Formats: sequence, C-alpha cells, structure tokens
Amino acid sequence: MIFATLALAECAGAVLAHSLKTPSLRLRKGTELTRDHLDTLAKAGVTELTVARLDADDVKEDRAAALIAEAVAGPGVQVERAFTGRANIFANKAGLLVVDREEIDRLNRIDPAITLATLEAYAPVEAGRMVATVKIIPYAVAGGLVAKASAHGPDGLLRLAPYKPMRVALVSTRLPSLKESTIDKTVAVMVERLAPAGARLLADLRIAHEAEALAEALQKAREGGAELVIVFGASANVDRGDVVPDGIEKAGGRVEHFGMPVDPGNLLVLGHLGSIPVIGAPGCARSPAENGFDWVLRRTLAGLPVTAHDLTGLGVGGLLMEIVSRPQPREGGQMEEERGMKKSPRIAVLILAAGRSTRMGGPNKLLATIEGEPLVRIAARHALEAAPASVTVVTGHMQDAVADALCGLDLRLVHNDDHAQGLSTSLRAGIAALPEDTDAVLVMLADMPDITPDIVRRLMDTYDPAHEGLIVVPTAQGKQGNPVLWSNRFFPQLMDIRGDVGARHLIGANPQAVVEVEIGDAARLDLDTPQALAAAGGTLMTGGHDT
Repeated sequence: MIFATLALAECAGAVLAHSLKTPSLRLRKGTELTRDHLDTLAKAGVTELTVARLDADDVKEDRAAALIAEAVAGPGVQVERAFTGRANIFANKAGLLVVDREEIDRLNRIDPAITLATLEAYAPVEAGRMVATVKIIPYAVAGGLVAKASAHGPDGLLRLAPYKPMRVALVSTRLPSLKESTIDKTVAVMVERLAPAGARLLADLRIAHEAEALAEALQKAREGGAELVIVFGASANVDRGDVVPDGIEKAGGRVEHFGMPVDPGNLLVLGHLGSIPVIGAPGCARSPAENGFDWVLRRTLAGLPVTAHDLTGLGVGGLLMEIVSRPQPREGGQMEEERGMKKSPRIAVLILAAGRSTRMGGPNKLLATIEGEPLVRIAARHALEAAPASVTVVTGHMQDAVADALCGLDLRLVHNDDHAQGLSTSLRAGIAALPEDTDAVLVMLADMPDITPDIVRRLMDTYDPAHEGLIVVPTAQGKQGNPVLWSNRFFPQLMDIRGDVGARHLIGANPQAVVEVEIGDAARLDLDTPQALAAAGGTLMTGGHDT
C-alpha cells in the first residue's frame, strides 16, 4: 500500500485518507473514491487528495480486522461486524477471560499495522461485555501479514471459561473474641461474591477453632454434596501447621500451598479434599473489597484449576492496596508501645455546618435555638467539652451568621465555597483543613444536639487502631447512625467522595475495621424538619440572608 498526495485524476479507486467537505459533497476518511466523487470534487476546485492506494495482495482494514478477530476468538466469545478497521470481541456469557499472553504478544509484534488488545488475564466478565478488540492501523495490510496473524488453533488466543453453578459450603471457626455478627456479615458478603457465578451457599457451618472440629466439618460438607468448601478461621493462619491447614489434612485432604504474593490476601490456604477444592480464606475476605481471595475464588468457580505454581506467579500486580486495618509503624520504624511510650491518639472533631437546610423550608436550621442557644453552637460546645485535639467547623450557607453564632469558642472555621454542590465538598474542605498530626477525626453534623460531650468522649475512647478499631460507628438499637469517627488511613478515600453523599459506603466496604457503639436514639435523631425541631423544643430563626 502506498500513502501519498496525488493529483485528483490519479485518485480513482484509492482510499481517501482524510475526511473532506465541499458545498456539494461530504466524504468520510476511508471512502473508496469513484469517478463520480472525483468529478464532483473537480467542480468544487479540488486538485489533489491525500490517499492510500492498495497493492494487489493488500486486505482492506475491515476485512483484515474481521479475519484476525475470528482467528483469535475461541469458545465462549463472538466477533462483532468490523468497522473503521476495528473488530470487537464480546463474551457470550458470564465467566473469566482466559488469554494466551505469549501468543498475543507474538501477534502484536508481527507488524505495527496489526494490534490486538484484551482485558487482563482472568478478568471476570458478564455476558455482552467487550473482552478484546482487533484494530488495523492503516487502511489496508498485506495479505501475508493477515495470514500470519490468523494462524492459530481452534481455541484461538482468547476464550471464556464460563462460571459453573457450584454448591458451596462455608465453614467458620469460632473464638470468644469473634462476634457472631461478624460471621453473619461474612456469610452475607460470601453470598454476594457467589451470585455472579450462579453458585449457591449449600451450608453455613460454625464450629470451634480446632483442627479436629474443622476436619469433621469438612467431611460433613463433602457428604452433603459440596463442590467447594471455603473456611474462615476465627484467627489468621500464621503457619503451615495452624488450625485450617491442619484441619484439611486431618480430614484426609492435602494442602497445596500456604500463602500467596497478593496483598491483601497473603494468608490464603489452598487445599483439596479428594477432588473438592478447599480455600482457607484470609481475614481480608470478610470485606467485599477485592483482594487475593477473589482471584482464587473466581478461577475455582469457573472450573479452572489453581495450583501452587499459579499462586506464586501472582506477585507482579499483586499489590492491590494498603490494608487499612494493618498496624502502621511510627516514625523510625517502631511502634510507640514497643518503646514503652504509649501515645494517646490525636483525635479531631469536624463539624459540617454548610448546608442550605432545604427540608426546613427556607430558614437555616443551624441558627434555630434550643433554650436560646443556636444548634450549631450546641454541637460545637459539646465537641469542645469532650476535649478533642481540635475542633473545625465547615461553613457555607449564611457563612457570616453561622460564624457569629460560634463567636468566642476555641475552634477553627473553614468556609466551603462549593457547599451548594453537596455534602462531599464540605467533607473534603474539612479533612484538608485538619492539623497534619491528626490521627483520626469524628465527623459531626451540626443539627444533632443530643450528641452530648459524654457520647463524643465514648466514641473517641473506642478508637483503637492497634486492634482494628479504625472506624467507630454509633448505633441506635443496632442501626448505624452519626457521628462517625474515621482513622486518618481513610482520609484519601474521604477526599475522593463526590456529589451530595457522605461516606457510608466506606463503612460497608471495610467491615473488619468497624467498631459499633450503642448510644441510643441520639445516633439517628437529626433536626431536619420544622416538626422535628419543634418536638425538640427548638425555635426557628426566620431572618437572615445567604452570604
């Protein structure tokens, strides 16, 4: 193929390289030029064009893309009709994408004109999702190159391993330190993980944290028809001879591998009981956040064998995220406790007072009074009386009036110019304004006068990073409410939130880091409406203007 600028008379049968528009004709790039096209262009005063002219053995881009895509597509995927030199490949059903990385690399090195891009190996996909695309860069490519790029076996270079609707048994060991509610949440998370594969939970077995008890449970699961067993230990596996691997072997099974180079997910145990896979789940798998356990579970649910060799090959790309519940070393590499100098955490209070009070019908509810004291001042005073490291108030709507209501209090005011864009903007402004040495922050709403100094102190005292108490959530009869205390390890995620939403989703995504404190109705009582304010004995201010 040649690519050149030619006189108009020489362009018949060539491919237009760039889109062209005249008063009487519009041509898209890639158009094969006819005599009629050239006559019309000549009348418009066009004298030359940049075109591609194909050689005798060249294959046009769409045809080339289609041929190569059909050759690389294996079972479980289908090729869509090619257009503009691109042929997309889609999954026929839910499963994992299996690719031949070495051969795909070889194809992409045949010639720069030919490219094949796929999702990552073992990517989970649903029916109809695009998994790969073949793109021909120029308008045509030599037939010999197309033939070379299409020379593959019947399984092509990529295929779909469909999920199998497996019967799964879940075994949880118990210790006094493990709440039953934690096991309940683990079961719920597992049901959600199994759903995309059409797998179902056959049994939920809860036993003592002992190898003998686990061996009996594994046998019971096998006898009950389980095709996969997942074990959650009450305590993390720390050795090849620990309860979970020992229990697998006592049941007559074998341990294929202990540990994996994926973080979070290091402490996974991979074994078999006869032909039944047994996965000893790491503690991070209690959270719905993706971790190394998901990689192993998905392959197993798709009927793909997982070996020790597979696990040890997951190190590159295996660093998924920092584990928020892992103890962090202090400056100098030592924990303060190791030095015998246990340090009290510096906990700040952040009060969000920027909202427009739309549900109140107009007036700013934060300036409403109870026994003559504005709501925003009550919240700030209660926070200060609990003696946190600092108190910061984010203002927005009626900035000056809110600031006047807080006059004389030892706190910092931060104005949020973007308060009309939603709660997340105030959260970001407040987090950014906290002192650099802040270890955690209690995020308070300014319309909750029943959050007393005693409640604030209880929440701060519950913060315990050494024992995974990184998010402290108050509850009212078991239902979560406000205010919520956050370790500084979550500050980056809090800063990433957008829109008129809070951080509730982060609580659900990190159950291993959550500690609940029952405080009664105060956790869920906010004064959003005139009726709620009146019931609390409050008086609504009717004057004032937005600044």
